[in-house]
Amino acid sequence: MKSLQQYSIPYTGLKLGVHQFEFDVDDTFFSAFEYSLVKSGKLKVNLDLEKQETMMLLHFRINGEMMLGCDVCLADYPYQVEIDERQIAKFTGNIDLEEDTEEIVVLTKNENEINVATLIYEYINLAVPYINRCVDEGNTKWCDQEMIEKLKQLSGGSNEETEAADPRWEALKNIKK
Repeated sequence: MKSLQQYSIPYTGLKLGVHQFEFDVDDTFFSAFEYSLVKSGKLKVNLDLEKQETMMLLHFRINGEMMLGCDVCLADYPYQVEIDERQIAKFTGNIDLEEDTEEIVVLTKNENEINVATLIYEYINLAVPYINRCVDEGNTKWCDQEMIEKLKQLSGGSNEETEAADPRWEALKNIKK
């Protein structure tokens, strides 16, 4: 986790108001997380931190490209992301008073910095589509043509051919009428 130390922001010395930070996210970042959906990518994080008396407002803008594996042809392909997220970090004097929630990160008086690496990691992984497919399946330089041909070959014929070849379907069709 030493590589993630660069994503720590010491907030105790910051004046009230908006402060801007920039971070680069690359393969080293993703390798720090053992079970990451994304293994490779190059992204730029622009963070606006607005420090107030009782809390900080964090506004993340993440842009760039990450490599994902296509669920069809298994080839890696680039996926463009544009992420815009907000997070609230609240200051509290009592250690046991509150716990973190999805919307609010609680910072105790003993803490003097906030590490935004986990937040960045979560936002990037949430941007990964549920089904990964090459942009133009079968037509791009990223799509594995050999794998597509193999899938077509192994998928067999259409359902209509199978129905016509099996006489049991004819008997079932007569039952409908």
